[in-house]
Amino acid sequence: MEVKAILFDMDGILMDSEYYYMHGTVQWMKELGYNKDEKALYTIIGTTMDQTYDMLSAFLDHRYTKDELKAINEDYFLVKHPLRPKDIMFDHVKEVLDKLKKMNIKLAVCSSSPKDTIVVSLSDMGIIDDFDIICCSEDFEYPKPSPDIYLHAMDKLHVNKENTIVYEDSTIGIKAGVASGALCIAREDKRFNQDQSEAGMLVKDIVELLEFVEKENGRDIEN
Repeated sequence: MEVKAILFDMDGILMDSEYYYMHGTVQWMKELGYNKDEKALYTIIGTTMDQTYDMLSAFLDHRYTKDELKAINEDYFLVKHPLRPKDIMFDHVKEVLDKLKKMNIKLAVCSSSPKDTIVVSLSDMGIIDDFDIICCSEDFEYPKPSPDIYLHAMDKLHVNKENTIVYEDSTIGIKAGVASGALCIAREDKRFNQDQSEAGMLVKDIVELLEFVEKENGRDIEN
């Protein structure tokens, strides 16, 4: 295939936020009385924040409202345990994005996070200008695993599915990428019990993704 566009998820793809957020979420959920298998909590990965709070409330037998859990979550991550996105950014992300731009490949972020969170995170990592468009689940009636966010990005970038890669990590995100008809490539991650079997291929990191793109496009961009 000739790769003309790559659509990136953000959490777990551009930065190792899944580890940071899951570790913290498990901790504060236990403080609220959650005493079941913590692996069950991994099912929130890839969901919107609204879906996340719904699920966490159910895990706690609805003893806390969504608004109460949102306040607890924000206090934990924004006040008690703050961490800047650039501190958990995966290695080589910036240099690979720059190489992809030199190859005239269109780039988009398609994340389930709120728009302001995406903008703040990409800005802190110093990569916001590398992306042609930013899409968030708030803009769509049906979030991932619906492919709507990816179909919209392809339409806005004027590319077709045969020339597009979706780069994901979560079960939900991979389902959305596959349903879009694009080639869904997953960053392999065995830490959070995510089913990545539906992905078209697995890569260990963004460098391996770049190597695949260079091979498919038949050229290698010099440093």
